[in-house]
Amino acid sequence: MKNAIVIGAGIGGIAASIRLARKGYSVKVFEASNYPGGKLSEFKLGEFRFDRGPSLFTLPQYVEELFELCGERMSEHFSYSELPVLCNYFYPDGFHFQAKGNKEENIKAIVLAFDEDEEKVRAFFSKAEFIYNTTAPLFLERPLKLSKLYKTKAFWKGIARIPRLPLIGNYTVQLKKYFKNPKTIQYFQRYATYNGSSPYKTPALMQLLPHVEQGIGAFIPDKGMYDITFQLFELAKRQNVEFFFNIKVEEIIIEEKRASGIRYNDTQIEKANVVVSNMDVYPTYKKLLPKEREPRVILNQEKSSSALIFYWGLNAYKNKSLSIHNIFFSDDYIQEFQNIFEEGSLANDLTIYVHITSKHIPSDAPVNGENWFVMVNAPNNKGQNWNEFVERARKNIIQKLESMLGEKIGDKICCEHVWTPSGIEADTSSHLGALYGKASNSATAAFFRHANDSSKIKDLYFVGGSVHPGGGVPLAILSARTMSDLIH
Repeated sequence: MKNAIVIGAGIGGIAASIRLARKGYSVKVFEASNYPGGKLSEFKLGEFRFDRGPSLFTLPQYVEELFELCGERMSEHFSYSELPVLCNYFYPDGFHFQAKGNKEENIKAIVLAFDEDEEKVRAFFSKAEFIYNTTAPLFLERPLKLSKLYKTKAFWKGIARIPRLPLIGNYTVQLKKYFKNPKTIQYFQRYATYNGSSPYKTPALMQLLPHVEQGIGAFIPDKGMYDITFQLFELAKRQNVEFFFNIKVEEIIIEEKRASGIRYNDTQIEKANVVVSNMDVYPTYKKLLPKEREPRVILNQEKSSSALIFYWGLNAYKNKSLSIHNIFFSDDYIQEFQNIFEEGSLANDLTIYVHITSKHIPSDAPVNGENWFVMVNAPNNKGQNWNEFVERARKNIIQKLESMLGEKIGDKICCEHVWTPSGIEADTSSHLGALYGKASNSATAAFFRHANDSSKIKDLYFVGGSVHPGGGVPLAILSARTMSDLIH
C-alpha cells in the first residue's frame, strides 16, 4: 500500500485525507495544534460555546460528496437547516432591513424596502446565476491546467459565453448598473468581504457571490459550524486515516525532484509516496521548502483582509431584535476599506458583524445569556500595534451597538476572548493573518492562485484556502477534490 502524508488538519487537509484514503493510500495527518479544523474549530468560555471562525454554511453538496464517496449517508451523521432569515442589516440612520432566506421573498423585500425596480433586481440575480453557472464548472471545479481544461465541454461552453460575462470594471461599478439606492448598493457590497476583498477593487465577476448565498442557499449546521469539522474528522478516522497532533512539520523532504516525506521533531523522518500541504502556501515554501525555488509572483501577491474578533459571553441579556446573523453598517464604507487596504488600519466607524449561535443552539449559552461573535474587517498583520487597535475598536464597537440597539450591552459582558490578525497568523500559520490567502482585488487575481500541484516537484500537492480555487469552507473542501483528481 502506498503512503500519503497531509500537513495540517484544517478542513481542506481533512477532506484531502478522506480522498487519499479512498484512493487506497495509507494516510497520516500531522497537525501542529492540539485540535482539528484550523479556523473551523470551537472553544468554550465558561458556559458559552463559540465557533472560532467561519459562521455561514453554503454549498453543502461538497460535504455530502465526501460521505457519498465513503459509501455513507450524510444525514445519519450531520444535519443542517436552511436559514429563513439570512441576516438583519442595521444602517446608521436607523433603517433596518431583514434579508430573507428564500430568494423570491428576498427579491420582493429588496424592492419594497429600498424602492428598487423589480425587473432590475431580478436581472441582477439572473446575471449572478449565469456567472456562477459559467465559471464554477469551468474554473472552480477544475484544476488550473489549460491542458486539462480545453478537453472539457465546460471549457468550450464557457468560451462561448465570455462575451456575456462582466469582465470590465469593479464590483461596485457593476452594482450601480442595477441599483439606485445607496443602501441597496451597500447591502450587496458586503459580499466582497466574503473572500477578503474590497468592493471597490474586486472585479465585477464577483457578482456571482450573492447567487451562492441567496440563489443556492445559506444554512446553519444543527450543532454549529464546528460540527462540519467534527463529522469529517470522524469520517476520516473511519477510513483509517491517522491523525498526529502537537507535531510541527519542519521540512518537506525532496529527493530527485519529488516529495518523498517529511521531517519533524528535528530528526524524525516519515517517508511517503505523496505529500499534501494544507498549510498556507506562503509558509509552506518559506519554512518547509527553503531549498526549493519559490513562485515569487504568486507568493508576493496582495493578501486578503483579516479580522478582529471579540467573543463575548453576555449574562442576563437577551436581544429580541437580533437573529443568528446581524450586520451594523458604517456610515462611510469607502473610508473603511481605504483604511483596511491602503493604510493598514481601522476606521473609527466600523461595519460590525454579530453572530449569535445561541439563537439556533440554546445550549451554546446559559438560559439567561447569549454568545456573541463580534467581528470587524481588519487589515492583515504587518506589525501594527494590535493592543492599541483592540482597545480603540472595543470602545467604538460597544458605543455603536448600544446607540443602534438603544440599550446597554457593555456591562452585560461577563467573559471575553479576542482574536487579532497577529493571533490568527500565530494560531493557524495563515500568512499575515489573511483569512483567504490572497485578495481578489484585480480582474486576474483569481486566475493566479497557486495550483493544487507543483509544476517543479513531483508528488507534492496543495489544498486549503490559500490555493486554488480559493478561501472559505466550501472552496477549501473543493480544493481536495481537485488535488485528488490530479493524482494518477
